[in-house]
Formats: sequence, C-alpha cells, structure tokens
Amino acid sequence: MRYTLKDYQADAVADVLRHLHRARDNYQRYETLSQFALAATTGAGKTVMAAAVIEALFFGSDEFDFEPDPGATVLWFSDDPSLNEQSRIRINAASSELGSRLRTVEASFSEESFAPGMVYFLNAQKLREGGRLVRGATAPANSRTPVLAAPDMAQRTLYDVIAATVAREGRTLYFILDEAHRGMKPQRDRQTIVQRLINGTAGAPPMPIVFGISATVERFTQAMAQAQGRDALSPVQVDPVRVQASGLLKDDIVLVIPAEAGVFDTTLLREAVRRTKASTEAWAAYAVEQSKADPVVPLLVVQVADKPSDDHLSQILDVIHDEWPELRPQDIAHVFGTHADRHLPGQVVNYIAPQRVQDATHIRVLLAMEAISTGWDCPRAEVLMSFRTYQDATYVHQLLGRMMRTPLARRIPGNEVLNSVDCLLPHFDRDTATTIAEKLMRGQSDLDDPTPGPSPDPLRRVLFDPVRLEPNEALSPEVWAAFDALPSVTTPGSRLKPIKRLDRLAARLTLDRVKDDAFEAATERMCAVLDGRAVEFKKAVADSREDVLRMSAEVLRGRAGTDAPVASSSLTLDADARAIEHAYSEASRALSDWLAGAYVDHIAPPGDETTTLADAHLVVAALGRTSDVVQAAEDAADALVRQWLDETRVARRGLSDEQQAEYDTIEGASRTPEEITISRPKVAQADRRWRGADRAEHEFPTRTGHLMSAPDGTVPVDLNDWETRVLDQEAREESFRGWYRNPSRATRESLAVAYRDGTGQWQALRPDFVFFHETAGGQIVADIVDPHGHHLSDALPKLRGLADFAEQHSSGVRRIESIAETDGELRVLDLTKPAVRDAVRGAQDAKALYEAAPRY
Repeated sequence: MRYTLKDYQADAVADVLRHLHRARDNYQRYETLSQFALAATTGAGKTVMAAAVIEALFFGSDEFDFEPDPGATVLWFSDDPSLNEQSRIRINAASSELGSRLRTVEASFSEESFAPGMVYFLNAQKLREGGRLVRGATAPANSRTPVLAAPDMAQRTLYDVIAATVAREGRTLYFILDEAHRGMKPQRDRQTIVQRLINGTAGAPPMPIVFGISATVERFTQAMAQAQGRDALSPVQVDPVRVQASGLLKDDIVLVIPAEAGVFDTTLLREAVRRTKASTEAWAAYAVEQSKADPVVPLLVVQVADKPSDDHLSQILDVIHDEWPELRPQDIAHVFGTHADRHLPGQVVNYIAPQRVQDATHIRVLLAMEAISTGWDCPRAEVLMSFRTYQDATYVHQLLGRMMRTPLARRIPGNEVLNSVDCLLPHFDRDTATTIAEKLMRGQSDLDDPTPGPSPDPLRRVLFDPVRLEPNEALSPEVWAAFDALPSVTTPGSRLKPIKRLDRLAARLTLDRVKDDAFEAATERMCAVLDGRAVEFKKAVADSREDVLRMSAEVLRGRAGTDAPVASSSLTLDADARAIEHAYSEASRALSDWLAGAYVDHIAPPGDETTTLADAHLVVAALGRTSDVVQAAEDAADALVRQWLDETRVARRGLSDEQQAEYDTIEGASRTPEEITISRPKVAQADRRWRGADRAEHEFPTRTGHLMSAPDGTVPVDLNDWETRVLDQEAREESFRGWYRNPSRATRESLAVAYRDGTGQWQALRPDFVFFHETAGGQIVADIVDPHGHHLSDALPKLRGLADFAEQHSSGVRRIESIAETDGELRVLDLTKPAVRDAVRGAQDAKALYEAAPRY
C-alpha cells in the first residue's frame, strides 16, 4: 500500500480478511455461500480499505498475518460506470501492486474465464438486455478472439465466463458490491441485474462470496433481502467516532441561517463568495508557511432547485461576478444531469463530469441540483450555498456529507478554521439544519436513520455564529513555555507490529534527513539481535529447524468389512523446497518482510558461497517459528523506536505538518502509552450564541485569560454549572495567570491520558482544563484539572489512568486533579499524591473516593 492505513482502517481490513478467509473455507469445504458488509461513513476511505484487502488476497500480508489466496479473482460491481472508474483510479493510487491487475470489463471482453490475481470492474449498464455481454460475443469455441459469425462458432456471454471461473479447480470468485444499496430495488416483481448476478442466472451459478461496501449496515441488509441460501456473516462496522478522530473529516460544520423572516438569497450568496475568497487566502498562506508549491484551491458549491430557469441561474452568476469580479466564465461549471453545456444570456456554463471536479482546480464555482453523487470526491469543496428548501433536506444532507473530507486527508494542526466547512441555507430553519448537522456528526448517511439523539460525546461541532480566536497577546511567554512542556501520551491500539513500526520510522528519518543512517542502523541492530537470540535460544531454534525439515504423521490401517482393530504407525517425511519456502513466508509475516530479507543478506551476503539462499531461508524460517526469538526482536524494535523518537524530538520540530503527520502515526502505534508533546493552537473558533428551550437566542458568557481569545481578550465559554465554578474559583486565585480548555478531539493540541476501559481496551481521557499559576518563586506551573461525574461508568477506569499518568509523566506539572460534585460540594482527588494513587488503585467505587476527599 502506498498509504499508511489509519488505525480504524487497519482494524476493519483485518476483520474483513478474517471474514473472507472463513467464507472461502466454507465454500471450498461445503460449497456454502456467504455474504457480509463493510459499513463506514462517507469519507472513511472505504476504497482504500478495499485496496488493502485485495492486496492481501493476492499477495498475503505480514501486517495482517494473512496468507494469499492463489486462486483469488475479484469481480467489482457497481450500478454506474463513472463510479467504477473512480474506484479503479483510487485503488490504483492506493496500491503500488495492483495497477496492472485492474481491468474494466468492456463489451468486447472475450476471455473464457476471469484470471486469478485480477480485479474486473463491471457495471450494470453492460448487462442490460440486448447488450453484447448478455447476448454473447461471437467467437470460435475455446478462442479468446472474437471474429465474424460462422456456422461452427459458439456464443459466449459474461454469464458463461462467470460459470467457467467458478468451475475452475482452486479458483475463488469474490464479488465486491460497491455502494451496495444502489441498483438493488426490484421493479415490477423482477430481480435487478445485480440480484440476478448474486443469485445466479442464465447458466451462471450464484456468487460464492459477496462482500458489500455501503454507508450503513441497514442499506446492505435491505439490498441483500432477496439473496437466496446464504450465510450472513456479521458486518464489519467502522465507528464514526474513530473516523472523525483520524482527521480525514472536517471537525466543524458552520451553518449560516437567517435569524428572521425575509428574502436573504442574495445577501447569503455574497457571504458565500466572501467566505470562499477568505478560504482561498487562508489556504494560500498555509501553503507558504509549509513551503508547498500547490496550495488547496477551495471550491464554492451552489446548489439550486430542480430545473432552474435561465433567469435564476443568470441572477446567481451576476451576484457572484459582482462580488468576485476577477472570476472568469471558464471558472464556473455545472454538474446537471443533462450533461450538456448551459447557454445563458451573455455566458455559457460548461458541463463537467463530477469525478473531474477535484483535479480541475480552475473551477472555482460549481452549480449542482440534487446531491452530487456518483463518482464525486471533491475534498477541496469548502463552502456550500444551497437555494433548496427545507423540504429538500435529504439532498442538502447528501451533498454536505460529501464535503466533509479534509482537503489534505489530515487535520491541519492548530487551525480550527481550516478544519471546518461552511454551509449557508437561506431557506432552512435552524431545527432542520441542526438535524442535518447532527446526523453528519454521528456519521449517519440518511436523515431517516432511526438512531436517536446526538452522539454522547460528538467530536464534530455544529457552529452557528463562531468567533475567531487567536493566541492571547495578554499572556506572558512563560505561560506558553509551560504549555509547551505539558506531557501527553499515546493511546495504544494500533495493529502495526513493533518491527514494522521500526521499519517505517527508520525509512522516515532517513527520507527526512533527520537521521541519515537510520535505515542502515536499524538493519544492523536488528540483525545483531537475531544473531544473539539464535545463540541464546539455540535449543528452541534447533527444534524449530527440525519442525521445518521433518513432517511427522500417523498412519492408520484397517480392513473393510471387519471388526478388526485399526492399526497405527508413525511416518516421518523430509520437507521439500516448497515446504521450506512456505515456512520462510510464515517467518516473514512474523518478523516482517524487511527484517527477514535483511537477515538473509546478513548471513548469506552476495558473493559469499558458504551459505546458499536456501540455507539462509531455512535459518530465517526456524527463527521466525521460535516465539522467544520473535518476542525478543519485537522488544528490541520497540526500544529502538522509543529511543529514536526521543532523540529526534527537537530535530523534528522544524518539519512540515505533512511530515509531522507521518511521525504522529508512528508515535500512535505504540504497544503501551508513550510520552509525546502537544502543539500550540494557532487559530480556533467558538460559538457565541446558543438556543434555549424557549427557542430564543442567548449569548454564551465570556471569560478572560484563555490561551486563545477574540481581539478583545475574551472567549465564549460553553460549560456546565460546576465546570464554571471550577474555572471561576481558579481565576480568583492571586497566582492565576491563564487557562486552557483542552480539546476533546484527538488533535495535536489536545493533552491525552491513556486508560483501559471496562473491556481492557485502551481509551483516551482528555482532561477539561489546564490552569497556569505563578509560584512564590516566580515560576509558571501547569495544573491539570478534570471535573468528572463519579456516577459515570468510566469514572474509576479514568481515575486509574490519571493515577498512572501522574506517576510516570508528571514532571513540569504541579497538580493533576479530578473533581466531582458530591452532596452539592466539589471534592478533589490530587493524583500527584502517592496515597491518593494507592487508594484509587484499590477502590471498588469512585463515589466513595470522592466522599472521603477534601473539598475543592
């Protein structure tokens, strides 16, 4: 893969591969048909995950400990050719191995069967009645080349090709149904084309394994309701919270809606143009800051009602040109279903295929009607102006959902404005718009999704009237220095193995010229580790070598038709070259391809005839089969990664955000919580108003002293009652010098504390506040304070996480406190005190801890 998978993507790929292995085994053993879905919200990278799955199917994977299927053939199906082409392009971009293996099934396709190790893209239009693939390509029997018809020639349809593929010995046909809900609704009691493909038709057998890709499990379930005689494996569902935490989706949705009755179309359209121009300037400035030659070029999407008149479109364009006079006619395009240029008085608006919009950066304004759906992927769409009415909520929801992707496929560190999307809705009320936004916050793709209420802790905000916040000039440099020294830790959970993690870090340090000899040094160190452990565990390695070279079996003999006891004897066979190579492949998955190959070169260098390549492979096979050796290698890799990350921390500060993001991924792949530093925020935003139960607008209260503030030094605060009490009590102290509302999102500006939840999984606690005080000696110190309800189920696990954090990472921090309200009083546990930590670790009830704690 050219891309490093996000944690949630790697988890999903592993689950999909397990399902496919089970489905293949059931089919080959019992001819059982299977189906399951991969469900993930728009923007989660479903096609990238599918590319990783296909790579593993064809070539195996040490990362996922998956053996290749030499007979695997993938038939990728969607209901639209442009969607297929978009998927083919994305898979080719994601995988360095699949480019020549991706083939579109054209009408001229004439092969007898689908070849193994290939992905064939097919769309429903190719299978319409009367199409060549349905009526058959005229060709001589057993020929691959179509010729003119003759009496001795046979007809071959695509269904014949499918039948021949399934019938081949050792072949497995995997049917991947992209956007599984599309094209599945039966009409007039007839099965659709895709349903006939799945169930078998025209002499073709049913698809052995159906793997659906959809936004929701419900969509796939409904789509497969007509499937016959299949085992339904459990769906692989991607948690939208993890998608949001990854940085692939925008953090904030800014909704602009008139607060009073009136016609505001023109006013808001002008505002949309201004926001697009401001976004253009902001992205250009970011490109200069990062020394990038190709800045993001924001796009304004203008959504109009169905069948807009020439007069209405002309009025829209007049306003846009008036507000943006330097805009050229060719900078505006449309994606209307007519697929033809729109001739207006004085201007022609050219049609552009949706899948071309992202790369056609000269297009700055795009006109659309309903949702831009099939094949559209345009992360540079930053502003939406919709003229549709509240009755068209679904269309606005679908289009806005496709605008949530971050342009650089990562969060912009410290800049909440560049991590947001603007949506201006002159014909919507706030309640309807909020419903749309809250659905998007939860990662839901349908407005009629039955999931009730907002997510318990949404990572994406809906803002209506945000104020821009920048570093507070009133705070001293010493406060910022104390902020820079704050500790944070990684949250373990990545599937990336330690040796693979070292491989990626060494390559990255070398590429970025941070440590020029990193790759050679890592190779030398790890080969030395294998040398040493081969001696230390000599007996175990010798036993593993014998296991590779010898196969023991039991021979059972009995006589048919008699009651004579079955006789048994043992048999020992020598392994052949193929068995040894198979054992080497298994070792490569345990030790990684990199280390296995490096150690082969280490013990059998080119030109050295004392050790053959086969002998070297046998040595590696034995080492990889010895668990003590593998564990020692992983421990050594872990230690070297921690050492190099610590040694290069200062040197890496000067790297670009794009480079830093690679190290963030490597840091986050730790097996245990590891200390990292947090970054300063640069630009933030916060809502100024909220709506009460009386539907009236209210101003949020403001406070001073926050690290990020409006020009007047204030910041709006959205806090509950006792969070406000904690803040105000801290601010009344004479030593108080500033405060920071710690973001609840997984950003580089957020301080994290790792803890294990009730299932033993690692999670991140992000304490609410950091307060800065000046000591009697004039030193600025930081206090980490987290108000948290003791009645919540995660209260005790979080306290234990705070205790571990305080014990291991409290240098530079004066207090680490957890506060809860008990009987109307605030009680505080200071985790920097050993006695408090001991009490937390031995406690069975969080409430009892707070009841025995001192008042805050």
